[in-house]
Amino acid sequence: MRCVTIVNGEWRWRQCGNKFGNERDDGIADKIFTDTSNAAFLAAAGRMESVPKLHGLPESLITGRANAGKSTLFNAVLGRKDLLHTSSKAGRTRELNFYRVGKEPGKLVLVDAPGYGARGKREWGQLFDGYLETRKELKRVYILFNAKHGLNEFDRQMLQHLSTFLISETGTQPFTLQSVITKVDLVPPGQLAKALAGMRKEIFEAAPLCLPPILTSCEMNPHFGVGQVRENIASACGL
Repeated sequence: MRCVTIVNGEWRWRQCGNKFGNERDDGIADKIFTDTSNAAFLAAAGRMESVPKLHGLPESLITGRANAGKSTLFNAVLGRKDLLHTSSKAGRTRELNFYRVGKEPGKLVLVDAPGYGARGKREWGQLFDGYLETRKELKRVYILFNAKHGLNEFDRQMLQHLSTFLISETGTQPFTLQSVITKVDLVPPGQLAKALAGMRKEIFEAAPLCLPPILTSCEMNPHFGVGQVRENIASACGL
């Protein structure tokens, strides 16, 4: 396994023996995600009535403040450059977009949600909540935070809001919540440890049941943390 470290103020790859918490050695994630031809757009839903029925495949939903790097990260996870549209204009995603992963009929489904924040629309929130409340196939929600910008009030409110769905009336947990910190390479090396510690603390305070963040960068070559995200998704979906 390879990790990154900071040497003389620069990011460097190194070999490390310890695996991250959700990584596995069975190669399942590689088999699912490596064949990029087996990832495809399935459907878009602008209202609950349009949410597709997808043969009961397990689903993971991705959310984050506008321009947290949602599309860039998950294009990298899928090994594609343009399957999920990336844009410099915040709030481009306006529907729930469903993507099959794996050879037909698929192994799992990724759901790209509209970004939240000042540009969020009330109707997007209604669609989002309706999906969380009723989608039996949902296994994990991934919430992304930009390392350079840290958390703001919208992020804390979303973490708190998502937490209200994590325990059902019967005491069960219908899905889990996983934090992801993106663009870690944009934080100056000398400030990184303090910035990450602060973000971890804020995430836990807002959502104690949220899983500890995965650190990622899609600008590094090769990408950092993408393999861990793949393993995490596969594990969450029971694969």
